[in-house]
Amino acid sequence: MASDDSTSDALPPVPLQFIASPRDTAALARLATQARADLERINVPPPAWVLPAESSTAEVPVLDVLVAGAGMCGQTAAYALRREGVTNMRVIDRAARGEEGPWGTYARMLTLRSPKHIGGPELGIPSLSFRAWYEAQHGEGGESSAEGTPGWLALHKIGRVDWRDYLLWVRDTVGLQVDNGVSLRSVSHADGGRVLLIELEDAHGRRETVRTRQLVLALGRDGSGAPRWPAFPSLRRADSHAAGRVFHSADSIDFAAWEGRRIGVLGAGASAFDNAACALEAGAAKVTLFARRAQLPQVNKSKAASSHGFLRGFEGLDDARKWRVYTYIFDEQVPPPWETVRRCDAHDAFELRLGTPWDDVAPDEDGVTVTLPDGGSERFDAVIFGTGFDVDLLDRPEIAPYTAHIDTWAKHVSATEAEHHPEPARFPYLGAGFELRSADPASPQADALSRMRLFNWGATMSHGALAGDIPGLAIGATRLAQAIARDLFVEDADRHWERLQAHEEPELIATRWYVADKPSD
Repeated sequence: MASDDSTSDALPPVPLQFIASPRDTAALARLATQARADLERINVPPPAWVLPAESSTAEVPVLDVLVAGAGMCGQTAAYALRREGVTNMRVIDRAARGEEGPWGTYARMLTLRSPKHIGGPELGIPSLSFRAWYEAQHGEGGESSAEGTPGWLALHKIGRVDWRDYLLWVRDTVGLQVDNGVSLRSVSHADGGRVLLIELEDAHGRRETVRTRQLVLALGRDGSGAPRWPAFPSLRRADSHAAGRVFHSADSIDFAAWEGRRIGVLGAGASAFDNAACALEAGAAKVTLFARRAQLPQVNKSKAASSHGFLRGFEGLDDARKWRVYTYIFDEQVPPPWETVRRCDAHDAFELRLGTPWDDVAPDEDGVTVTLPDGGSERFDAVIFGTGFDVDLLDRPEIAPYTAHIDTWAKHVSATEAEHHPEPARFPYLGAGFELRSADPASPQADALSRMRLFNWGATMSHGALAGDIPGLAIGATRLAQAIARDLFVEDADRHWERLQAHEEPELIATRWYVADKPSD
């Protein structure tokens, strides 16, 4: 737990924060029983209705949907699909159970950034909400429990590991099966693009090919690109010295190994401050955080883009307005949470150097030399890039045969705008159901691409923050599931017509007006 750092009497105290609260398994079991009863009362999930793919056989079955990624987005998308009656589905994740997404791995904040009242994974079911999960264990009131854990009203923000454990509880409660330790290796297609061939690999190196009509790519924050590594003249990622001393904030880092050492951090966002705080709390002798800007960003413009109207309506805007909104938000940048800044400021060993970018990073066997714009340099034992993630589908090997054909925002704005905003220009230009689109609709890859749904940060330019940020998650997952259900139905429309005609369920059999045989025309 962490609370007030008392760095200045002029500043308000930092509320109590903690990563995880004590677990009450009996209370959670009772809540799960209630949630399942609530779902049954509203007929969730409804009966399955999707017809088997025409090419599906007992020997070579075809899934209706494969969801690649079982973190927050993938799990919620799969649950939303089940609520639409889509059940011939498989959900995979390369990580072990509990390590899906960032919450138990490279996320190093104490609490979520979002306010505690946000919802999403419960898809509108109160007994599945985080509040219900938390209150079942720690109560509603503001008084702290005997263990020192506050009730819901006194809770400041949601603990990071509490959120992970809550997601796992939701998954188990709704009965969502996940195949952990299974990676998506490659995608190809057959039947003119009507069926996707997905090569998978398990943790033991065994491979299999599955066939599916729809693919949801919920591969996480880096699932539309890769961690952003700044380019420096003296830095080579393959350098053995860099491997042990130069890290990205998404890497696994043993902070305890750097006790008593000097650490340099590059970046002004939340992840940069989070990693600096972890190094300080592990006993680093000095942690210096460098930011290019002369002052930290002050206002989180994304908060103004999180109303239900914005989240539901953004996709309906014309391209010019979409481009205007998110290039502005990206340019403004998001400030680190104030609690996270205070977490660093609580340590005398912390130094913030504003207006000081790095010109070069040169690792060697004894440390790392960082060259600064004024010609000076700083010496560190290790450095961390808190520089976020790039969006560039060329970095995704799973869909390599298709990347050259994917439509991007660069093709929908002027060359000047694309040059001025290179990263937004690399975002994929998605359809209304999160589907990838071909830059050439007549290409052989077009139909296959339309069956791949990108449900992560890469959807932001086209749909807003519906696939990665918690406030838009329910809207995004519901939109995705309904779009897939619609397309599965339309594809089989003639077969559903035949099914309609063949439907025979007499309604009047229990009356004297029942007629056993239809009258002839």
